[in-house]
Order: sequence, then C-alpha cells, then structure tokens
Amino acid sequence: CSWGTTLEIHASGRFSSGSRGAVGPSPPGGPGPAQLSPSLAAMSLQSSTPEALRVVNLLQERNLLPPAPVPAPTPCLTQDLQKLNCSPEVFRSTLTSIPQTQSLLNKAKMPLGLLLHPFKDLSQLPVVTSSTIVRCRFCRTYINPFVSFLDQRRWKCNLCYRVNDVPEEFMYNPVSRSYGEPHKRPEVQNATIEFIAPSEYMLRPPQPAVYLFVLDVSHNAVETGYLNVFCQSLLDNISSLPGDSRTKVGFITFDSTIHFYNLQEGLSQPQMLIVSDIEDIFLPTPDSLLVNLNESKELVQDLLKSLPNLFEKTMETQSALGSALQAAFKLLSPTGGRMSVFQTQLPNLGVGALQSREDPNQRASAKDIQHLAPATDFYKKLALDCSSQQVAVDLFLLSAQYCDLASLGCISRYSAGSVYYYPSYHHQHNPAQVERFQKDLKRYLTRKIGFEAVMRIRCTKGLSIHTFHGNFFVRSTDLLSLPNVNPDAGFAVQMSIEENLDDMQVVSFQAALLYTSSKGERRIRVHTLCLPVVNSLSDIFAGADVQAITGLLACMAVDRSVTASLSDARDAMTNAAIDSLMSYRQSVLTIQQPGLLVPACLRLFPLYILALLKQKAFRTGTSTRLDDRVFAMLQLKYQPLAYAMLMIHPALYRVDDLTDEGALNINERTIPQPRLLQLSVEKLSREGAFLMDAGIVIYLWIGRNCHSNFLTQVLGVPNYAYLLPELDTAESQRTRAFIGWLRDQRPFFPSLHIIRDESQLKASFMQNMIEDRTESALSYYEFLLHLQQQISK
Repeated sequence: CSWGTTLEIHASGRFSSGSRGAVGPSPPGGPGPAQLSPSLAAMSLQSSTPEALRVVNLLQERNLLPPAPVPAPTPCLTQDLQKLNCSPEVFRSTLTSIPQTQSLLNKAKMPLGLLLHPFKDLSQLPVVTSSTIVRCRFCRTYINPFVSFLDQRRWKCNLCYRVNDVPEEFMYNPVSRSYGEPHKRPEVQNATIEFIAPSEYMLRPPQPAVYLFVLDVSHNAVETGYLNVFCQSLLDNISSLPGDSRTKVGFITFDSTIHFYNLQEGLSQPQMLIVSDIEDIFLPTPDSLLVNLNESKELVQDLLKSLPNLFEKTMETQSALGSALQAAFKLLSPTGGRMSVFQTQLPNLGVGALQSREDPNQRASAKDIQHLAPATDFYKKLALDCSSQQVAVDLFLLSAQYCDLASLGCISRYSAGSVYYYPSYHHQHNPAQVERFQKDLKRYLTRKIGFEAVMRIRCTKGLSIHTFHGNFFVRSTDLLSLPNVNPDAGFAVQMSIEENLDDMQVVSFQAALLYTSSKGERRIRVHTLCLPVVNSLSDIFAGADVQAITGLLACMAVDRSVTASLSDARDAMTNAAIDSLMSYRQSVLTIQQPGLLVPACLRLFPLYILALLKQKAFRTGTSTRLDDRVFAMLQLKYQPLAYAMLMIHPALYRVDDLTDEGALNINERTIPQPRLLQLSVEKLSREGAFLMDAGIVIYLWIGRNCHSNFLTQVLGVPNYAYLLPELDTAESQRTRAFIGWLRDQRPFFPSLHIIRDESQLKASFMQNMIEDRTESALSYYEFLLHLQQQISK
C-alpha cells in the first residue's frame, strides 16, 4: 500500500514538499504585469493592495476572529470561469493560485494539496443519461466546463491539451432540445455532474445492497445496554435501508463462540447456530444466513425483538472479535457489501487477540506517546482482503475501557469504512452518549451509500499527486479502492509540480467517483476545479486558503505521529507556521518593521496551528486516554474540512442575549446569528450563558450568576439535566433554533452538555480555550512571541 510513503521525514521536524520531478529555474526578477495571467494582471495594476495581502501585525491586533465562520477564498479567475467552478464544499485547494514552478512553491513554504468531499449530499445534482460519456481519448478526462471548443466538431482537453472530436450524439442538447451547440450541454455547464453509466463501466453485474451486522454479546456488551438501542433503531428504520428488491441482510453475534442466524423464508422463527471451533470457522449454509430482506422481513424483525433478551443472563467475558470478522468476511465475499461491527471491549481470544498497551500513569507526563501504531497487522491484512472482495467494515466502539483503537481502527481505515466511538457508553449512566448513538445509527442506516466504488483524481499535465489521506486502499498510483462510499467521508491529497507550468494561465483538477447505487445503477460522479497559475510569491500568498492548509497539515501530522513520533509532528506543525511566515517576511514584505507581520489571508494561521498543538490528537502534558487520542487522529484524516475545523478550533457564542437582529430565516424558522468569540476565559462572564460548538460535542456553559430570566425561560428549572426543555418562550425557541441549526449542518449528532461550575465536564470545556495558558502549553500571545523570535533569528 503506497499510503503516505513520500512524506519524507526530516531530522529537523519539518514536512517535506515531496517533489520528485525536475524543477526549472524560477523566472528572473519580479514579475511585471505582462507576465501575469490576464485576470491577475488587472489586479496587480491597481495601486491598492488586495485585502488578502493587507499587512497585519499579530502582536498588536488582538481581535482577529471574524464575527461569522471563515468563508473559503474565491480563486482569482475571470468571472465566466469562476461562475462555472466547483463548490469549495466539495473540492478546495490549499493554494487557490498555483505556483508556476516547484522551486517557487518551495520558496513559499506552504503545502500544496486538495481537500475533497466527493459524495456529499447535494441539494442540486445534474444527472445525465447517455450512451456515450464524452472523455479525452488520451488521458480519459471527462468533458467539463474548462475544456475549449476549437469549433463545433473539436474540443481541447484541459488536462493534457490534446484535441478530440465531438461525437455526433453530443451535438444535440437534451436540455434546450437544440442541435449544434455542444458547449451548452449540461456536462460543459456544470463543474459537478453525475452520469448513469453504460455497461462498459461494469466489471460484473452491479451488486445488490448487502448489510451484515456483527454484534458483541459478551457480558460487557450486555452491561452497556447498547443491544436494545441497536435492535430498536434497526426495527424503526428497516424499511428505510437503501436498496431494492434484491437487498440482503444477515446477523452474527459473538463472545467466546460465534453465533449465526438462519433467517430462511419459510421458517416459523429464526434459528441460532453456534460455532465453538473459532480456529477454523465452518460456515453453515450461507444462503440461509444472508437473506433477501423483503422475503424474510418478519423473521428479521422477530430476531431483532428477541436478541437483547437472548443474552441478558450471559456470564461470557471473552471476545473472539477476530474470528467473528473472518466469518463475516467469508459470508460477504461472494457479493461484497457492508459489514457493521459493534464492539465493547479489547478482543482477547483467538486470532487478532490484543493486550492492553496503555499505561495510565504515563498519560500526562510522557513527551512522546507510545503505541499509536497497530500492535498487529491482522486487522490491516483482513481489511485488504475485504477491500479486494468489495467489502467495507464500519466499527462502532462502545466502551469504558481501553480497546486499542490504533489496532482495531485498521479494519475500517483500509476497507474504506468509518469508525464511530462512544467512550464510557452506558444506557443508564450516560444518557447523552445514548442519544448520540441513536441519532448516529439512524443516519448511518438510512443515508445514501455507494457500493464497489473507485475514485481517481486527475490533474493538468505538469502537476502530480503523491500522498493520499482518508480511509481507502490505494490500488494503483492514483486509483482509490472504496468498497463502500458514504456521503460523510472526506479525503485529502498532497501534490507537487513536476514540470514548469510556464505557458499556462490556468490548471484543472478532476475527481471521478464510479460507484453502484443502492438501486443497482452504475453511476459516475465527476467534480472539476479550475485554478489560476501565478509566478510571483505575493500572488501565491494572496491565494492561500488558511483552513485548507490547516486541514492538510493536520493529516500530514497524524501520519508523522505514527511513522516518526508525536514530538516530531508537533515540531513540524510549528515549523510550518515559522517557515511560511519567514518566507513572507523575506520575499514579499516591502517594508520591514518590528512585530509579527502576516498577510491578512494568513492572520488565523498561528492560531490554528496552536489549536492543533492543543487538540486531543497532538496535545502533551494533559491526561489523554490513548483511544481518545487515536480517535481524534482518525477524525482529522477522515472528516470533511468543515467538520474537522470545528474539532480543531471550536466556535464560541454568547447565547443568553440572543436577538432576531441579523437572523436567518430558514423554512419559516428564525435562526439567531450571534457573533463568534475568541476562545479565551476573558470572553466569558459569570452573568452570561455561552455555547461552544466543538463539532462532535456542544457545551452550554452557564455562568454562576447567570440571569434568572435565562434560567427560567430557556432551562425551565433551576437544576437542569442534559436536555433542553421545549418551552413556549421566545428565548427558548431562539436557543433551540440556533442549536438545531448548528446540528443540522453536519451528518453526525453532537451531544449537548450543560455545564455549571461544579460540573465534571468543566475541564473539557476549558481545555478548548485555546488562547489561554495552561500548565503544559503556551497562551496564544506567548506562542506568537515564540514564532516572532524564531522568524527574526
């Protein structure tokens, strides 16, 4: 697997740019307007500096956080190109202006890469059914808005620049029903489009939707009470599972033995088959274990109603997870499909058994964290076997104890699955986690799914991709194998410039995702992004996307933590800020003056780097459970950028004084829009109530002297629990509308915790106050002074 191989390690704790090609000399002298692409020449001729390059002294300007979330920068393209460009929610680049040469990129000291959310749920998606899908004959690029038509009969590819013929069928426009205007076809008018593919895009008949559930039923599992929630959730949503008349389901339960369930149509009740020889699993008749859902629905419902009671008295404490996974793999191999695994403890029996590797005494003191890499290659090898048979594995880990997520997580990472983690899950003691599990399960069971998928990312000649981040297996240099693809998965890639882009004004990137829908259609979703090429450092800096850079650096730092060490990854992140700001100071700034000077577009960069250093994945000196840390790392690699950013730099709002001023109106609901506050205790007040959105969790902090009006109108009672009551007051409606709106913006369900002074969760809330000093970490101002000292050495 070529996963992350070219991220070279440097002794000095820096990320390499990973280029492998020949690089030409950078053009002599500064660029005159004539050398710039036309769209940028106009900008550079203006005497005023663009806002992105306005000089900011971070040591003097303290309140830099914009009042609302940071939007993605708009590439500096002509209006007609920009109008057609791909949405940044689906496809964005760390640099919205691409350097002409690798040496220019090296000089800027910023990473070049793409962040993708390719299967995102979209409100509008043009779908084209056509017997000919028009692609470049030479490089196989799909026709897109950034190709050029030489005349009605010929088009030039925007990736390899070769000329292709326009097929006869493409001359007719199905939308306007006119002939002879190929440039007006939907494929050339939309940067995101989906094709229903003809038969040559299939290696075999499209597979049915197949869902296999693998459930831990040991004593530990029964104690948590998760089985009741799982069975009830599947019963409630069984008719909403994506699929058609061919959909199949099956169930395996396990403790020290493996239990199969015969659900063959015609039986009066489900039959349980117990296999105690876990070394060499014999599969009873597979056809009776994976059954057609429509034909055996009543038996499936009977099983779900009886499962929780079946094991309630069990004293089995052992867990043969490895053998259960092998059995599930055998069962799914002939068709492919999705394996959903629910596990509550460290597997301790048979293949894949693990031992505890965590030393709780070392959690806070160790400068370097051990055991971030898997203890065994069993789970990775099995994941690669799964991947080759079009099986993805999703892992739900519900546990209060250490489970070695660093090892178990490989089963999902390499099979294109995902990991869900519910620490300290318990049906009575942790109602917030139960609510989160219920909501996540509903989304998981009913969301769109693509089977037997592959994704390829192409880019204009001269550019090359060298490292991928996310959950998948790299099948060939640029082909990602995704046995399942889901709408909540993000990906990132690092790039280099192998050949100078001298004579190009723009370059393009195209991601094509080929998948089988749950209804058995072969479909191709294509996204194309176009960006300008520039040849001056100031233009590169002006186009920097600070959030995309942060997201890509986080992915690179996770890799570095595992392959080298956590301290090396932390050094590399700090150096990424030092190096790029030093380059800006030396090569772009015309007036040298004291202070820490940055261009306005990078004013949040040091803050985001400090936030990463204090994030659960990378922090040191604070007691952090190993599984919590590993889960945070998995999230950073897999979450689309918008959600990862909240986990890196949470959003803080004051909510005891919400008004309708500046509110949004969505579906006849008024959504207040309070301003974002800096993550510092000095922004809190004892008289107020503050909401912190940290992505996977939302905290509502109630000040000690909070106004009694808020307590009665919003919380309803002086001593409130974890639920916000639905009160018929304007204040309650505003608060619930705002929290509901935040929750609706993401596919997972963040639990809400109400925090008072004596609350145990107060520490978690305070740990997100990134700008403040802690015993083991610098304050934001101290960090800025450290950067300034390094830059002016």
